[in-house]
Amino acid sequence: MRKLLCILMAALLASSASMAQNKDLDVFIPIGKYLQAGDYVKLSAWFADNMELDLLGSVNNCSRNQARLIMKNFFETYTPKQFTILHKGNNSLARYAVGTLDAGGEKFRIIIHVKSINNKSYIQQLRIERE
Repeated sequence: MRKLLCILMAALLASSASMAQNKDLDVFIPIGKYLQAGDYVKLSAWFADNMELDLLGSVNNCSRNQARLIMKNFFETYTPKQFTILHKGNNSLARYAVGTLDAGGEKFRIIIHVKSINNKSYIQQLRIERE
């Protein structure tokens, strides 16, 4: 009986850890929604105060406000139609997601790195490349 109880406890802990990891990755649901909608204002609420924005090979270390304006211009040029997350994961430094954005008749690969600071998640790096 004791052995069965230990096995059940171990399974419960493993399940809880898996659920916590999936919950952490849920940060990409609203981010993906704002990318698909082209909502640069709501997307920028997720930006770190200072972040790296790599837009079509032009790398900028910029403030949240600068990144917001750059994304506004991008969405005005390439109107988003569909965003799909292809992969999510995490490493010891940050969580990340890779997706595709159909916008303005073109396809783009989006790579998002999110970092948690004081239990709040921020986009530390956003990379947009043509496919």
